[in-house]
Amino acid sequence: MKLKSILVLWPSFLVAGIVNSLFFTLFDPLEMTMAGEPLFDSRVLAYSVGFFVCWLFAGLSSGLTLFFERDREQVNRYCPVDFSKPEGERDGGTLAH
Repeated sequence: MKLKSILVLWPSFLVAGIVNSLFFTLFDPLEMTMAGEPLFDSRVLAYSVGFFVCWLFAGLSSGLTLFFERDREQVNRYCPVDFSKPEGERDGGTLAH
């Protein structure tokens, strides 16, 4: 579990830093408005919120990649029916080991 956390958090941290830097290179956070009101009071607040939002989305992307890369045994290991026996020999109530 610890290794999988690192596999998700570290790359997403790097991507969030890069995306945040590129975004705020193009857009001044003090000029961003919503309904005529400024979105942020200070640049530091905007950079922090932007970084954590980018980190969240990059982390979700990395987590989904890790989730979908599982092999067949990991996906099917909790199968309640033993499908290794032929249809006629299968006992409907036995659990797979």
